[in-house]
Amino acid sequence: MSEKFDYEVLYIGAGHATFDGAAPLAESGVSVGVIESGLVGGTCPNRGCNAKIALDEPVKVTREAQRLNGILKGDISIDWTKNIEHKQEIIDVLPQGLTDRLENAGATIIKGFAQFQDEHTVIVDDQKKVTAEKIVIATGLRPHRLDIPGTDLAHDSEDFLNLKKLPKKLTIIGSGYIGMEFATMANESGTDVTVMLHTDKVLRKFYQPYVQKVVDDLKKRGVTFIENSNVQAFAKKNDAYQITYGDNQTLTTDWILDATGRIPNLDNLGLEKIGVKYDKTGVFVNDHLQTNVENIYAAGDVVSNDLPKVTPAAYFESKYLMELFSGQTQDAIEYPVIPSVVFTSPRIAKAGMSVEEAKDKGYKISTNDLANYWYYQVDKEPIAESKQIHDNEGHLVGVTEVSDQAENAVNALLPAIQFKFDRKQVNQLIGIFPSIGYAAWHRA
Repeated sequence: MSEKFDYEVLYIGAGHATFDGAAPLAESGVSVGVIESGLVGGTCPNRGCNAKIALDEPVKVTREAQRLNGILKGDISIDWTKNIEHKQEIIDVLPQGLTDRLENAGATIIKGFAQFQDEHTVIVDDQKKVTAEKIVIATGLRPHRLDIPGTDLAHDSEDFLNLKKLPKKLTIIGSGYIGMEFATMANESGTDVTVMLHTDKVLRKFYQPYVQKVVDDLKKRGVTFIENSNVQAFAKKNDAYQITYGDNQTLTTDWILDATGRIPNLDNLGLEKIGVKYDKTGVFVNDHLQTNVENIYAAGDVVSNDLPKVTPAAYFESKYLMELFSGQTQDAIEYPVIPSVVFTSPRIAKAGMSVEEAKDKGYKISTNDLANYWYYQVDKEPIAESKQIHDNEGHLVGVTEVSDQAENAVNALLPAIQFKFDRKQVNQLIGIFPSIGYAAWHRA
């Protein structure tokens, strides 16, 4: 315990950017405090990754059963209410488990909202003063809301994840991760889904020919896409809702999901008072995750950078700060290859160099027709393809795949991309056969 301050390190927020590093930091003997206004664990365990993957599992199984119709007998459909109940059973235990992990390590959890008073002091719920030698801003992101008339009539991702009964007609504003994943779930569960795009592109950060395969499949399943929608207002109309868009066009729906993105959760934190620099993209940090105020750091999705806003990146930063604060390193952070995936059906996953960048560099881009590869024929996947990128020395430097198990294939290839395996090293790897991982290495 610091003689001058209550804690040596104080974290604001208790998500992955905190607990993955705060627990081992406390175990090392550093005095650690964690301020959290909501559920310990933050977005991912409670209203993000864990919840959505639980809800998606029946979608994946249903799609496979449809393809194997004739081999499997009987119709399979999703009971959404039971699906929600199952999701809740899985995630309800997580906050207490994470609380126990932090407290058993020696960290103190302080419940409430934090606001900076000065660079070493925060006030919790306008009452309790807490001081620390170093403070980490790890408040993550929150849903963006459209600034239009009637915006309060729309719902956010957490509302959708808690819907005990799906509406007959669902309109999703936005076509990023959240919009496309929830459109897939709702459509497979029997809802009439409309997706309204801001531009003419879906999932702009993914390889567009693969995105188009997913969009075309959803269209065949009844999902409507409205490009360049220019949404202008929401209004209540009897028992339904009216969306005004385009050139004074209207659309009537039963439920509106505002999936127009996520923004840094920095409101009322008091950063202006202490001079921490930030903008709408997040908090500015250097290569040690240090802000312009010497003793204040930031980690996770709240940081302004070009990295994918994914849980493993927050985990990596949290672990780095643990090593920095415990004296295990003084080096700048060096990020590994960070993969990303959108959990549509099929998934699209990627890691390393993009196809577009590879074309600019003149690197070799190989296309693998996976739908006709025997392992993908086992469950009759109709949409399965990958592109692998090799540099001029033959190292695998990038991959993107669309398939039902794209995330597992890309995960299998990460070591080759990160550690720049050459062909001889790749050939020294003997994987489990048959498996998706083995198939991925075989093509690398």
